[in-house]
Amino acid sequence: MPDVTDHLILIKGVALGVLVVLFLAERLLPSVPGTFRWPRLVRNLAFWAGNSLLSLAVVVPVTVFAARHGLGWRPEWWSGLPGLGLDLLLLDCWIYGWHRLNHVIPFLWRFHQVHHRDQALDVSTSVRFHPGEVLLSALVRAGVIVLFGMPLESVLIFEALVLMAAAFQHSNLRLAPWLERGLSRVIVTPGIHWVHHHDRRAETDSNYATILSVWDRLFASASPTQRTPAMTLGVEGEPELPLGRLAVLPFRKGSD
Repeated sequence: MPDVTDHLILIKGVALGVLVVLFLAERLLPSVPGTFRWPRLVRNLAFWAGNSLLSLAVVVPVTVFAARHGLGWRPEWWSGLPGLGLDLLLLDCWIYGWHRLNHVIPFLWRFHQVHHRDQALDVSTSVRFHPGEVLLSALVRAGVIVLFGMPLESVLIFEALVLMAAAFQHSNLRLAPWLERGLSRVIVTPGIHWVHHHDRRAETDSNYATILSVWDRLFASASPTQRTPAMTLGVEGEPELPLGRLAVLPFRKGSD
């Protein structure tokens, strides 16, 4: 699949460049100073490295297979730029619903809580996911791709947008209040998503959107809480864990 590989490298390269820029920017203009710790960064990047290998071995082949075996019912108008726009909207709505299910269904929360155990937020948190969650997400998304007959280009562009949006909303970058307010009307900002990582479960179970902020308003899951520098992060009543214990956490009894 040479064309797929070329497109994947290009799109991932752009997304990775944005992650690096945001990582450097949040060092210069932190919203909450003094939260950077090397052990935490290494732990988060270890998950990223493992998931990168999983992506090449499983996620990409599954996604390519799904895109090549989509149901052939899409009308002619659902193509080109209008089709891409609709695909991106559908995928963003899907990831909202999938994220919400990860908080509602105990089995899925076993994996997703690894992401939420991080007790500080920065760009590295955006790539901290348990491989089990990545695999489950890829399999469910494959069903969506098949159902709507989505072309691979739509999925790859959406994946790049998700990576960049996740890096931005998890970042510790200080934004001017007027800019935060303006952006939050359209996209998910750090101020919105930090509330989602508040260690109070009532707040954790809100603000599920990934790219467009409209989904939380539309489905009544937006929190009125405003982020503060003193807001504590993580999972309510649960500590952060070393890498090895985080890796096996979903398989331990009582982890949900």
